[in-house]
Amino acid sequence: MSFLQPWLLAGLPLVALPIIIHLVNQRRFQTIQWAAMMFLLAARRMARGYSRLRQWLIMLFRTLAIAGLVFAVSRPLASGWLGLAAGGRADTTIILLDRSPSMQERGSGTGESKLETGRKQLAQTLQTIGSDRWVLVESAMNEPYELDSAAALLNLPAAGPASAAADLPAMLRAAHDYIRRNRPGRTEIWICSDLRANDWDAESGRWATLREAFLELPQGARIHLLAYPQAATSNIAVRVTDVRRQATSDGAELLVSLSLSREGDSEEKISLPVQFDIEGARSVVNVELVGSKTELKNHQIPIERSRERGWGRVSIPADANPADDDFYFVFDNPPPRRTIVVAEDAQAQRPLQLAADVAPDPAFQCSAEVVTEDQLSSVEWDQIALLLWQAPLPTGADAELVQSFVDRGGVVAFFPPRNPGDEELFGVQWQTWVTGNEHVAVETWRSDEDMLSRTLSGAALPVGQLEIGGHCGMKGEFTPLATLRGGGPLLARVPTKRGGVYFWATTPAPADSTLATSGVVLYAFVQRALAAGSAVLGKARQLDAGEPDGDIPTPWNAVTEGDQGLSTEASFHRGVYTAGDRLLAVNRPAAEDGASVVADARVAELFHDLNFARVDDAAGNLRSLIQEIWRIFLATMLIALVLEAVLCLPKAARAAGATS
Repeated sequence: MSFLQPWLLAGLPLVALPIIIHLVNQRRFQTIQWAAMMFLLAARRMARGYSRLRQWLIMLFRTLAIAGLVFAVSRPLASGWLGLAAGGRADTTIILLDRSPSMQERGSGTGESKLETGRKQLAQTLQTIGSDRWVLVESAMNEPYELDSAAALLNLPAAGPASAAADLPAMLRAAHDYIRRNRPGRTEIWICSDLRANDWDAESGRWATLREAFLELPQGARIHLLAYPQAATSNIAVRVTDVRRQATSDGAELLVSLSLSREGDSEEKISLPVQFDIEGARSVVNVELVGSKTELKNHQIPIERSRERGWGRVSIPADANPADDDFYFVFDNPPPRRTIVVAEDAQAQRPLQLAADVAPDPAFQCSAEVVTEDQLSSVEWDQIALLLWQAPLPTGADAELVQSFVDRGGVVAFFPPRNPGDEELFGVQWQTWVTGNEHVAVETWRSDEDMLSRTLSGAALPVGQLEIGGHCGMKGEFTPLATLRGGGPLLARVPTKRGGVYFWATTPAPADSTLATSGVVLYAFVQRALAAGSAVLGKARQLDAGEPDGDIPTPWNAVTEGDQGLSTEASFHRGVYTAGDRLLAVNRPAAEDGASVVADARVAELFHDLNFARVDDAAGNLRSLIQEIWRIFLATMLIALVLEAVLCLPKAARAAGATS
């Protein structure tokens, strides 16, 4: 139990007043032996037990009355965790609100989402506890700004649902920077989130840095977590994986590929009506969902021959989370897929050039150009989709060109040079080559996502059949997509805000690997990298909500109605937009379709040594997280006073009252 006015508990020593008064009264009288009173005293001894008990009860009730009054005016709180977590009025309260699509999941049997429930619980709880200043850091902008009151959360557009993923470490960093910059007094941080693993990034090194930063704050900060970790096992998500326009003998058609996924491990077969909406023209096809994921490949939708550009939407019936029941897409004639190859080894250069030059479909125009490092400044980078680099890592002006290319959304793949140096780029540095008489086998690789995922037919890439004759070590912060026997990385991805950066530990040269002779893996990697890099070059683009808009002009004008939000937050809400001459489809990131939740033990580790408390709530919960129980103590005081008064009545009066 805690108190909104804990300083009034300083009056608790007043409960000793009845005892003190009793002791003082006893010392006012002196005992004198008097023979005439001997018979009266003897008679009184016979009733001493009852009399002493009555006196102790009177003293007890007087003490309880004073204690009840002190507790009542201190405004005690109760209801589970807040009875231990709260502790008086804060000078500054910072609210970290997760607005990601997974927070729009509704509770069973209720119409309220986790986000709506969390906002109501926070508004009610924090309004009761009170604060001198309210600050909101929401997951879309990650920028702190002040609120008039906690109740403003209920109607604030910036606290509503969004399609962008959350970044909890970045939100906590924003809260820490606000505390350090403004130096408030007693500070409390309230986090409202559903603990999705992609939003928390619990394995990131940023958490250790954040923990140390909060521990160094002179005033400290108390952190509360209001968690909604439950996931609805019946929820189904739809996602468009590919859209292509192609000419036919009768006109033209769209080839739309999509995936349906559901949470949980249910093997129940479901026939799901999927609706396709091409600028108002609707059609429905039934898709059978078996297991956790089903894909529909190249569904044909006829369109007019003259329609070369447009937009569409795929929808499924409403379920537990409306945020993943729709997916928007746009289409246009594909832009040319151009590749730049920089290689010091001719035996590695030729396979790279061929893999980038041969188009997988006649609809795509692929070309690969070999250049030297001296020619990089003359390259038309705004027309390049992919950079393949097999040479010492670039430095100086060349490194800046590559960095700008990635920031624009391009993709670069690095292959190790023959003589690795001390150069470092994107936080990665080449180490030494490892060679031997025997080939090294590939031990593991990611077949569920990224560049080594399964093909459209569902077949796995033959990554395990590669033979590695020599590989170069690498040092830095990256995510392995394929590892060699012994644990060394074969292919690694470096995290970036835009674009893609990949490092191969070997080259396609015959002496290094069978990437060229068994060319399926190399070709699939290069073509997928080209597709990702060219996605930012066309006039019709698919964007993840919250993705930096880079070279996209502003303002954005909505073509369809997606999530309702501020016009300044268009890039954070799903829908179709026009920006200049570009047509943009904005959707939730793919990671939001997963139901993985950070384990309880891991959450506790993230806040280790910090002043931290957590409560798990459920969407649609109507019970308050906090309630004042001063009325209980006030009633206790009144009952104690009544009982004390009854015990103080003269014996004769009480006896007469009993017989009447």
